[in-house]
Amino acid sequence: MERVWLIGGTQESASLAVLLCHSQIPCTVSVTTESARSLYPDSPMIRVWVGRLIAESLNEFLREQQIVVVIDASHPFAVEISQVAIATCEKLQIPYLRYERPVLEEGEGAKGGVVCVDGFDTLLSGNYLENQRVLLTVGYKPLHLFLPWQKRATLFARLLPSAVALEAAFQAGFTSDRLICLRPPIAADLEIALWRQWDISLVVSKASGSPGGEDVKRQVAGELGVKLVLVSRPEVVYPQQTSDFLVVLGFCERYIWNRTNAEDTEKRVGKNR
Repeated sequence: MERVWLIGGTQESASLAVLLCHSQIPCTVSVTTESARSLYPDSPMIRVWVGRLIAESLNEFLREQQIVVVIDASHPFAVEISQVAIATCEKLQIPYLRYERPVLEEGEGAKGGVVCVDGFDTLLSGNYLENQRVLLTVGYKPLHLFLPWQKRATLFARLLPSAVALEAAFQAGFTSDRLICLRPPIAADLEIALWRQWDISLVVSKASGSPGGEDVKRQVAGELGVKLVLVSRPEVVYPQQTSDFLVVLGFCERYIWNRTNAEDTEKRVGKNR
């Protein structure tokens, strides 16, 4: 059975998996952690593949899963898998579509005090963090970059509840009293309570849109008068992209159903010869 490869791990990918399932379109969802498996419904139309895919193993994965179309609904900052998927799809002539969560417009959901930077290098080479009480909500992977700032600012971090994330935080100089593990989404009331508990003066987050809680952080920053620094999304040149679920569905139908109908027609013709 030919399938869609849905690059997952996000809330949107879970919604897209349900949409494809209801439309009787089989898909294989790839996620990087076992805990992400719970995002997806138990259905014969949906396979969940757990692991890290790299260029060297991708051809075999696509062949084993009988992939004929790719929907990239990965996190906006998961650049590596997107680039690998784009290159492989181009090489193998597999249709690829990026689902890109909408970008919040400047000022949307905020009352001011929002600063956008084009990357972590810009953030750390400036004086944004100097003598501030900073809450980092950027995931665990960039935390090592903040090690030199541990003596120049008071740093706190919010992480997903995983041993890997905690170990990365400890290696980056964070102590247990400056860490909290929570799984999104985070309600505004809880954000407010946490920021007040730690007397936060500046929050650093990724510009990951509403599903990443950016809208809530903008709102809370405005209410509390806390500066919010957003790290802009990495620039990736996608062959084609959309922010519309129905466009994704139509794209999958075009390649799954058209191929199926063509094969059925060929079989019928062959029987009548």
